[in-house]
Order: sequence, then structure tokens, then C-alpha cells
Amino acid sequence: MHGAIDVEAERAATPGASGVAHLNNAGASLPTSATLDAVIAHLRLESERGGYEAAALVSDRIDAVRASAARLLGSGPDEVVVTGSDTQAWTKALWGFALGGGVSGGDRILADRIAYDSHYLALLQVCALTGATIEVVPSRDDGTIDLDALGEALGSGPVALASVTHVGTHRGLVNPVEDAGALCRRAGVPLFLDACQSLGQMPVDVGAIGCDVATSTGRKWLRGPRGTGLLYVHPGFADRLSPPGIGGGSAVWTDAGHYRLLPGAQRCGEFEVSVATHLGLGVAIDHVLELGPDAIAGRVGELAEHLRRLLSDLDGVEVHDGGSRRSGIVTFTLEWATPAEVVAAAHAAGINVTASGSASARLDEANPDAVVRASPHYYNTTDELEALVEVVSALRPGQSAP
Repeated sequence: MHGAIDVEAERAATPGASGVAHLNNAGASLPTSATLDAVIAHLRLESERGGYEAAALVSDRIDAVRASAARLLGSGPDEVVVTGSDTQAWTKALWGFALGGGVSGGDRILADRIAYDSHYLALLQVCALTGATIEVVPSRDDGTIDLDALGEALGSGPVALASVTHVGTHRGLVNPVEDAGALCRRAGVPLFLDACQSLGQMPVDVGAIGCDVATSTGRKWLRGPRGTGLLYVHPGFADRLSPPGIGGGSAVWTDAGHYRLLPGAQRCGEFEVSVATHLGLGVAIDHVLELGPDAIAGRVGELAEHLRRLLSDLDGVEVHDGGSRRSGIVTFTLEWATPAEVVAAAHAAGINVTASGSASARLDEANPDAVVRASPHYYNTTDELEALVEVVSALRPGQSAP
């Protein structure tokens, strides 16, 4: 037991936990048996009844997925849509804003320095086609966004939107997004929040943050299936979006020459979706709600800090996570081995970690060319963390393998 989380029960409910020490939850977490069963059961139902017919039979459960996601985000169900990925959610909202006239030539788009590649690439593409420009907001010495610089940028000329990352994918700092949101609200500038690495490992309250858009994925800390994501759109902002790729799931064809977008976030929806994985995501979200985001954050934070202490005690190991608040992402480098060598040795020992390269976060001036990234979740154990540290230590020249 750990507080409200029974770790042994969680491991027993996670088939993969018995076969691998999975410390790559920032990439994709291990799902529970319940999530797996929900996906498989609906695929079987489709094979027996037909895809449309099976979807009709579970329509109430699909509605419940959005309701659960809304509870997790602190929003209303009509403000959330399930997508195929975080990137799809970001594209729908960002391009929806641009196509709706929200981004024009001469506008600036503000972005923080821990922006992830798929989000920043979309900003570059929007700017290339609208004539807007990106202004990168400086970071403080600890790597978090400089709020004074953000406030100054918001007040100096036209700003179409501010794009802020909650948790960086390449090191474990947590940005002060509530403070950034307050600055954006005061300036009347829409805030687009990247919650891809935060939702599921810590509380994310879109009302408290004050964002107009928030996006996330299902496969990371939520422990949902791959191919799922979430998009939140503030109800007062949705009418400003004219999303690309509209169809029967996002608009009504009113007559031969006209259509009407659906209200709220639903205008960003898709008709053709994987109902099975959406149901699996719903089971995963309900499990997060059952355990409680605060309890999860406490357990994840404790494990991550324990791993940082163990690594910092080794000569020649540097931990790169900054910020006064840190997440479950732990990044480090070794003097005597490359990140790729660490990842290979860990995999050989039955431990999943990954390497994160500078190409995924080019704006972070403190980001090394590559780091080892370990990301424990609440179902991991200190024994697994210590096994990783043994692998790292054994890579030192002259040491024997554990």
C-alpha cells in the first residue's frame, strides 16, 4: 500500500508488470487488464454484430467517456472531444483557430522553450501560410517559462495566441501554467496548453489554469490505448474555431451550398473513430479518477525524486531536470556511456527506458544532444528503480554487469 494506492493490487491488475520493469510511461504506459478487456470485447462485438450496430449498442458508454474526461479536466462534457492523438487534437484546434481568422499576417504567436516538436512544427506551418511569426519566450535559469518576459511579450503588439507546455517531454520540470494563464487572461490572449505529459500523472484543472484549449494523449500517463487523445475547448472560444477535415461528426450539411458546424468542442470531432480504443480510454480515465490525481501525483513524485537521488549519488552522472516543481520524467546523462548504450543495457536487463534527443525540443538551450529518460508511474517499485541504477553503474569501465 502507498496512501490511497495499493501498489501490489495495481501491479496484479497490470499484465505487463510481471514481465518487464516499465520505466517508459512518458512514452506509453502499460494498460490494465480492464482497459485491455474493454478494447478486445468491443472488437469482438463488432465482429459479431457489425461496426455501426456495435457502436449503437454502446452509445451511452461513449458519452460516458467524454463525461469522465470532463471530470478529470474540470470541464463540462460538451467541452471535450476524444481524438486519435494529441497531435490530431492540437491540429484541429490550432488550424481551426487559424482558419477561423484568429491568426493573421503581422500577428505573433508566443511559445515557451520546452515546446515539443509536433506542436511547434504546427505553429511553424500556420505561420508559413498566414504570415504570422513566432516569438519564443525566454526561460528562467531553472528552465521554466519566464513569467516577466511572457507578460512583457503579451503587452507589446498583436499576439494571436500563446502556446505553453505544462510538462516538458525531455526533462522533468513543471511550468507554472496557472500563472501563465492569468497573464494571458489579463491580456485577452488565447492560451493553448500542451498537457500531453501532465494529464494522468498530476491534477490538470483547465478552469484554474484558464486555458482556451488543452490537448493530451491517452497512451502516456492515462494508461489508455495508443491511437487516442483528448481535446478541451473553452465554451466561449469554440465559436472561433473552423477546424479542418470536417465531416458528419463535426458539422451538419444543411443544404447544397451550406453547412453548420456543431457547437462546442464537438466541431472538432470525427465520424470515423476506433470505438474500441475510445472505450478502453474511458476505462483508463475512470481508473485515474478512482485512484485520484493527487494520490497519483504523490506516488509518481516520490518515485521520481527517489530515482534522482540514486542517480545523483553516482559520480559521472548528471540529472538534467530543472524547475522548483518536477514531474515523473527523470532525464540524465553519463560521462562513460551514451544514452543509446544505457537504453540497450537496460533493455537487456528487462528494463524499459528511452533516449530523448534535442530534435524533439530544439528551443531548450539547456537541452543536451540526447539524454536517458526514465519515467516511473505509480505501479512501479523502488526495486525497479534500483535495478536501473545498477545497470547504469555497471556501465562504468571496469565494472561487471549486474
